Formats: sequence, structure tokens, C-alpha cells
Amino acid sequence: MTLLKPLLYFSLFRYPLTEEELYTYSEATSKEKAKEELDGLVKDRIIYKINGFYLCEDNPSLIDRRLKGNKMAEEIYAKAEKVSKFISKFPYVEGVGISGSLSKGYYDEDGDIDFFIITSKKRLWIARTLLILYKKIFLLNSRKYFCVNYFISTNALEIDEKNRFTATELLTMIPMFGNGSFHEFYEQNEWVHKFLPNKKLNDRITKLDPVKKPVFTKLTEGILNTRLGDFLDSFFMKITFKKWKVKFKSLEQEQFNVALKTTKNVSKHHPMNFQRRVIERLNEKYDEYQKNHNIHLTKEYA
Repeated sequence: MTLLKPLLYFSLFRYPLTEEELYTYSEATSKEKAKEELDGLVKDRIIYKINGFYLCEDNPSLIDRRLKGNKMAEEIYAKAEKVSKFISKFPYVEGVGISGSLSKGYYDEDGDIDFFIITSKKRLWIARTLLILYKKIFLLNSRKYFCVNYFISTNALEIDEKNRFTATELLTMIPMFGNGSFHEFYEQNEWVHKFLPNKKLNDRITKLDPVKKPVFTKLTEGILNTRLGDFLDSFFMKITFKKWKVKFKSLEQEQFNVALKTTKNVSKHHPMNFQRRVIERLNEKYDEYQKNHNIHLTKEYA
């Protein structure tokens, strides 16, 4: 049941998929076999087909919701592109990508714009601190159009958590700016194709806009490419880690290490541990289909 897994995955986000999308996010060996499997699932009323979309429930309103979100995503994209360019001007930012729901073509009134940021080695925490300070001071800490919660440095580009969730996030990400950093990033994360062999990289990777730094940024980097920069980067990491340990003390250590990863090369701020919640809920869905339809689906791991 290679087509059922992606349908169940996106059903967690109340997002119906087309036949082409289901094939893209599946491990099906051909579109013909994918079509045959879908027809069988619909015939047995395990899934539903409405107006060209496939759903886990007979609920046409989910299609209206998706189409409305697709339209809003198109309208907000220009804003996301503008903010991406602005972020790329900050010191030690080597690459900027759009992630989250917008990268999948969906946006709603409750959404925000998530950014994935690649930084220079040994300067991740300076880059992060400057961006967070900008958000707190000039945006009054609003994350609506400026959600910068995942940073990774160029000397540690391989993602540790290898699962369906991270594979989907990486392959749907929209690279916006970068001087070769995204090419290397995907080279070091080829494991994603084990989960989604039919999903291709975003076309923007071949025509990526370069990161162009203003004079002030170049001067700042020049000043901080010293022992002062080494000290500040370590200092910012330590104070952030201490703050998070106090603020999120209820999190178990294992969860903290994933949801709020704090190392010299990675910074994640996902206190709700969304990745784990998605995987757990997905496995519950698998159990439901095992019970109700006698369909066995291999469990996912966070």
C-alpha cells in the first residue's frame, strides 16, 4: 500500500492530494501501478475521490479549504521572497529557504512563514542572535512573516533525524538564496530519497539567487572574523541554552535534545516537538487502518 502512506501523512494536515501528488510522495515504481492501487482503494471505500482529489474521509470541505489555502499561498509568496532576500543580507547567512506549509503551497490566516537558514561555520549563533534581535526589536517579536527557528552551519549539513517527516520537509523546501550551500546540503542528505524516491528537488535549486552582502554586513563580518567572533558565538550559544533549559524544563532530555537542539552547528527552536507529534499521530493512523481494514503499514520512527 505505497499510496496510502502519503495520503495518511497529509491527512494529518487536512490536505487532500491529487493522483500526481500521491505518486510523487510515494514509493510507487510507476504511475500505472499507482493508479491501479488508488482505483482499488477507492473501490473498496478505504479512501475517497472527490473532484480529482483523494481523501481519507468523505468530506468535500477539505478540498475547499485546500484550494483557498493554495490561493493564499500564491498571494503571500512575494512577501516571503522579499523577507528571504532581507534575511540573506545578515552577517554569516549563507543560504535561506522557505519551509513549513508555505513550501507545500498552502497558507492560511493562522499561518506564518518559516525559514530554514544555512550559516557560515563557527558563526551560527551570531547570525541567529542578530536575526532574533531584529525580530524582537523591530517586529515586536512577531513571527507571522519572520519565523526563523531552524539554523544549520555549512560544516555540518547532514540532518540527524532521518524519517518521513524530515524527508518531506527537506524535499518540499524552497531554496531562495545561496552561494552553493544548498547544493552541498542536498548532497549530504541524499538519504531523503529512501523515503520519497519520486520526489524531485525544487527547480529553484538550479537557478538560485546568490547571497549579496551590503557593505555594512561585510564590515561586520570583517570585525567578527576574529577571536572576538569566536567568543561571541560561544557566548550566545551558552546563554540561549541556559534560557531554554529553564523555560522548557518540563521537556524530557531526549525530547529537548531534538526539539531544542543547541550545538555549535545546529539551532532548532521547536518546543512543541512537532516532528515527534506528527510521527506518533501517523503511527496511530496506521494502527486504525490495520484494525479497520486489515492493512499493515510499516511504522515510522522519529
